[in-house]
Amino acid sequence: MIGKVVAGRYRLEARLGEGGMGVVYRARHVLIDRVVALKLIRPDLRGETHLRAWMLREARAANRVDHAHIIDIHDIGETEDGELYLVMEYLVGTALSAELARGPMPMPRAVDILEQMCAALARAHDLGVIHRDLKSDNILLTARGGRKDFVKILDFGLAAIARDPRLAPKGAVFGTPEYMSPEQARGEEATPHADLYALGVLFFEMLTGQLPFRSSDRETLLEMQRSSQPPRPRSIRPDANPQAEAITLRLLEKDIRKRYRDAHHLQEELKALQRSLPAAAWDLDQNDAAPLPPPPPPPQTAGVIEWASRAALFSRMVSRAYPSGNAPPDITSGLAQMWDLAARANRLEGEVASYTRKLDSLERRGRALRAEIGRKVEELAHEESRVMREAAADGEDVEKVRVELGAAEKVAGSARQLAETAIRQGAADPSVYERAGAAAATAQAKREQLGRYEAKKNTREVIARDLRRQIDDLRSQLGRYAEALEEDLAQGREKVAGRTREGLAFEKSFSDLSNTLLAHLRNKPECRDLVTELLTQSGGQPSVPQPSLTADVGEPKPLGARPA
Repeated sequence: MIGKVVAGRYRLEARLGEGGMGVVYRARHVLIDRVVALKLIRPDLRGETHLRAWMLREARAANRVDHAHIIDIHDIGETEDGELYLVMEYLVGTALSAELARGPMPMPRAVDILEQMCAALARAHDLGVIHRDLKSDNILLTARGGRKDFVKILDFGLAAIARDPRLAPKGAVFGTPEYMSPEQARGEEATPHADLYALGVLFFEMLTGQLPFRSSDRETLLEMQRSSQPPRPRSIRPDANPQAEAITLRLLEKDIRKRYRDAHHLQEELKALQRSLPAAAWDLDQNDAAPLPPPPPPPQTAGVIEWASRAALFSRMVSRAYPSGNAPPDITSGLAQMWDLAARANRLEGEVASYTRKLDSLERRGRALRAEIGRKVEELAHEESRVMREAAADGEDVEKVRVELGAAEKVAGSARQLAETAIRQGAADPSVYERAGAAAATAQAKREQLGRYEAKKNTREVIARDLRRQIDDLRSQLGRYAEALEEDLAQGREKVAGRTREGLAFEKSFSDLSNTLLAHLRNKPECRDLVTELLTQSGGQPSVPQPSLTADVGEPKPLGARPA
C-alpha cells in the first residue's frame, strides 16, 4: 500500500498502526503540503456494512464537536475500489497507556490531563455525542504551543449521535471491559454517564498506577464492573489526595444518579482541586523518552515547472544527437508529447490550486462556525448544569420542608382538637389555646416556606427549560449547517479528485516518455553531460519508484508539490 494514492489526492507514506476497525497510515496530500493520518477500513471487514456505518459516524461525530482536545477530521469518503477512508490530523505524541505503564502520575499532572479530557467530553455531550470506548489507548499526549501533555482524544469509532438499531443488535456489549460502565456491561445503551465512569477508571489509574478492576477473564471483569465496589485509591497509594479520591469514587459509582450530573459538574470539581494543589509544575523523570520526530518534509521541488525544464533538456539532447533534424519519428513525437504534457499539467495545476484554495477556505469557515456554535452551546449547557443542580438542591429542600409541614400539621391538628374539647367543657386553662395557636402558626410558616422553595425550584426549572430550548435550537442549526457544508465539500473534493486523477495520468505518461527518450539518448556521447545534468536534477540517482510510476531518472515531482 505504501506509495498508493488514495482518492486521487492522498499518497500513503508509512504504516502507523492498526485499530479495531482500520489500518492507519501516514499520508501526504499530493496537492498541498499537508501530512495527515489516513485510516482505511480493514480489508477483512469491507463487507461488514455496520462497521462502515460506524466509521462514517466517527467522522461526522468528531467533526460536529470540533474541540481542541478532540482529533480533527479533514476528509472522509470511498475510494474507486469501494474502500472507506477517514483522513485525520497527523499527531506526534505518546499514548496515555504508555505513560501509565511507568506507574502513578504526580497529582498535578493527573488532574491537568483529566481536566482536558473532561472539557472535550463536556462539549461532545452538549452536542449529543458519546464516545462509548474511552480508554488510555485512545488518549494521546502531545505538545502544542510550548505546552506539554496537550490532550487529544482519538477514535470516536463507537460514538453515537442517535442510536440506530440497524447498527447494533439490542443488548450487544461494545467497548473495552476494563473501562466499561456497569450499564454498558449489562448491555444497556451508553449515556454521557458511561464516559464519566471511564474517566473515573482513568483517574484511578493515574492516581494508583493500576486499574480498579482486573481479571484475565472477560465475563468476570464485566461482572466486577456491574457489581463490585472499587478499592479506595489511598489503600493502594496512601499519599493520594483525599479530594482526588472522593472524585474518583464518585465517578465509579454503580448508580448513575450518584455520579456527577454531567461533565460540567465534574469540571468545576476538578478546577477547584487544581486550585488547591501546588502551583509548581511537576518534574518529569530523567529517563523520559525523547519526543518523536516530526513527519519527513516533502521533496524540494518546483512542481510542474520541473517538467518543462526536463523537456527542455531532452530537446537539447535530441538537437545534439540529430543536428540535421532527422530524429526518428517516435523520438520527435515523444518530445512533442512531453512538451504538451508539461503545458497541460501547468494549466491543470493552476485549476487544482484554485479548487484547493476554495476548499481550504470553505473548510476554515466551517470549522470557525462549528467552533463558535460549540462554544455557545457549551456556555449555555454549563449554565443549565448549574441551574439544574440548584433546582435539584431546591427539590431536596422542598421534600424536607414538606415532611416538616406534615409533622407540623399533625401537631396543629392535635392541638386544635384539644382546644375545641376545652371550649366544649368550659375549661379556663389558657395554655391549651396558646399551644393550639402556636402549632397553627408553625404549620402556616412551614406552608409559606414550602411555597417559597417550590417557587424558587419552579423558577430555576423554567430557566433550565429555556436554556435547553436555546441549546436544542443551536444544535439543530449546527446539524443543518454541517449537512450543507459536507455537501459543498464533497462536490469540491470530487472536482479536485477528478483533476488530480487526470494529473496523475499526466505524471505516468510523462514518466514513460522520459524512460523512452532516455533509453534512446543516454548512450550517445554528445549527450552525456546533459544526461548527467538530468540525473542531477533528479537527485543524482533514480528515486524510489511508486507502484505505477517508474522512471530511471526519477519520477516527475507530484503535481502541485511545493517546497517544504
